[in-house]
Amino acid sequence: MSEAYLSWTVSPLTTVRKVRRLPLKGTVHVVTGQKVEPSTVVAETLVPGRTHMVAAAKIMNIEPGELSKAMVKKVGDRVQAGEVMARHTAFFGLIRGQCQSPATGVVEHISDVTGQVVIREPEVPVAVKAYLAGTVTKVLPEEGVEVETTAAFIQGIFGIGGEGSGKLVMAANGPGEVLTPRQITDGHRGCILVGGSLVTAAALRRAEKVGVRGIICGCIHHKDLCNYLGYEIRVASTGHEDISLSLVITEGFGQIPMAQKTFALLKTLEGLEASINGSTQLGAGVLSPEIVVPSTGKGLTQETAAKGLEIGGRVRLVRNPWFGKLGKVIALPVELQKIESEARVRVVEVELEGGRQVTVPRANVEITGRNHGDGSLASFGARSIC
Repeated sequence: MSEAYLSWTVSPLTTVRKVRRLPLKGTVHVVTGQKVEPSTVVAETLVPGRTHMVAAAKIMNIEPGELSKAMVKKVGDRVQAGEVMARHTAFFGLIRGQCQSPATGVVEHISDVTGQVVIREPEVPVAVKAYLAGTVTKVLPEEGVEVETTAAFIQGIFGIGGEGSGKLVMAANGPGEVLTPRQITDGHRGCILVGGSLVTAAALRRAEKVGVRGIICGCIHHKDLCNYLGYEIRVASTGHEDISLSLVITEGFGQIPMAQKTFALLKTLEGLEASINGSTQLGAGVLSPEIVVPSTGKGLTQETAAKGLEIGGRVRLVRNPWFGKLGKVIALPVELQKIESEARVRVVEVELEGGRQVTVPRANVEITGRNHGDGSLASFGARSIC
């Protein structure tokens, strides 16, 4: 697959806000200030059912202008799948024809111009849930709500499956451990499992059979992903797969251990209720898969505001020849400096892990985090999918 880059965040404590919006105007069931759980239905609406265009005149071999006289059902009448909705008789009964409805629904339109009948299936109820355990901070009349919570927030680099929630359970003992079927038991039903470096296709099938709600792992082999889904996955947009669990990959494709700080943070959150969403979108409107674990104050400190580049700050280089290298900012020269392209730009001096010092344009680095009071790291870096 081609290479792509995403923002990637790991924060032990931050404010998470989600707008939960209906596809069409409907009814909002909660009020500002109300406490909600992930399964709380915050708004509902009815989406018009699918339409069926039936060439009734052609089926009965009559002129379009004769259709209205042949109709047994009128506009607004309900019909069942297979029920006769039009009947034609000619030449003293020698010629007969009839047209049956292809679906259960309502006769919405009859055209004497085209000879077609439009059948609309029943409306489909759509309920929007809160997704997060938190507080309703804003109500959008007839549209939805905004839900806010203070939580640990982890973005992955790739995922599949939609939204879900469940208790966070460590299924691996370390960030380099492979998640296999034997580690998944019947007691994991409804849980979100944390693996290590890799999850196999067999483990995903076992998890789905058990009723696991989600899996978080460092990586997956592309062939295992396609094997599990049964088709070639397109990375540009996911989240609509016909599967019962969500998968969030934190590192990429291949066999890469989960980042130690990510694994350690998830381990401190074990046993808490988490929300997970594997939906991924690249290109316009980038959407990263995520895990949100509302805080219970387990010794975590409030996330500090992002301050940009600063001496001593951790960064990741995102352009060759140092792509992917981590380091520490040691100087931020004020003067513009000439680079290889002969452009004059602001630069940053970075000491890479291992001690090597390099000077690169500031546009070529991403802030990967700063220390919090508890020694944890909030990461705002770049990762690659290969």
